[in-house]
Amino acid sequence: MAKMNFGGVIEEVVTRDEFPLNKALDTLKDETIAVIGYGVQGPGQSLNLRDNGFNVIVGQRPGKTYDKAVADGWVPGKTLFGIEEAAEKASIIMCLLSDAAVMSVWPTLKNYLKPGKALYFSHGFAITWNDRTGCVPPTDVDVIMVAPKGSGTSLRRMFLEGRGLNSSFAVYQDATGKAMQRTLALGIGIGSGYMFETTFQREATSDLTGERGSLMGAIQGLLLAQYEVLRENGHTPSEAFNETVEELTQSLMPLFAEKGMDWMYANCSTTAQRGALDWMTPFHDAIKPVVQKLYNSVKTGNEAQISIDANSKPDYRVGLEKELAALRESEMWQTAVTVRKLRPENN
Repeated sequence: MAKMNFGGVIEEVVTRDEFPLNKALDTLKDETIAVIGYGVQGPGQSLNLRDNGFNVIVGQRPGKTYDKAVADGWVPGKTLFGIEEAAEKASIIMCLLSDAAVMSVWPTLKNYLKPGKALYFSHGFAITWNDRTGCVPPTDVDVIMVAPKGSGTSLRRMFLEGRGLNSSFAVYQDATGKAMQRTLALGIGIGSGYMFETTFQREATSDLTGERGSLMGAIQGLLLAQYEVLRENGHTPSEAFNETVEELTQSLMPLFAEKGMDWMYANCSTTAQRGALDWMTPFHDAIKPVVQKLYNSVKTGNEAQISIDANSKPDYRVGLEKELAALRESEMWQTAVTVRKLRPENN
């Protein structure tokens, strides 16, 4: 592992230099990898593994996602099977089902966790809160994780572009003595850029906090609040949207992703610079108590239980679609449809 300075804190990370693809292929040359689930992470991880030369199959029940797997080149009876058959054939079972689906499939899946196999996750949810999920693996299998820091779509897209998506990794249980090597090889195989070590508990807690916070929940709340204030004060939808969302996503985000917020502050107008410096502290002070409340809710398992309870309702999908429809049909995101059409690249 390479030692790197992260803001004054020395951490160890794994890069492709320390663990090149040929080493990963050699590590897993005798393994059969079964990707269980072809939803969010399944396509990206399985296709990247296949393109990198690993022995990988897919396990998926019949339906739309099964048909998608066929369209992506997985061959029924050869590289595409039902969940049970794929799990039986595999020495490494990559469980990439949704958290709710993991709970429903677990009673079946655990029957195929024979001694020496590896059980792989890309999220620590099922294991961290296994008192709630019931996912308690046997003690004679490796339990490992590689968690890409982004969607499966991004993982695949960046792989095809010759790039890599950062991932965290963890070993929860090392029954064979080779759990770490298996983990790192899989991380390289799925197309990780670099990998940093975590634990199942830390990954699950930080992931749920991020999703509810700056990655999705908080950003929508912040954008909507600013959009509404502008609209309530006479600004048109196009102006409010451009000043709230379009400039952020199309102009500023790519720049501070590349060079950092400090660079952004140093390279904007003096008016914007002064305002940003003056207002970042009031926003921080207002938001941090909310984030602390959120983190505590995640850490205590409350958020996990809310998710479990919601997903177990028979009418969950119906209610979810209503919530998503309300978001989709709101003025701000309907304005976005028109704004995107007006981008030069779409004309």
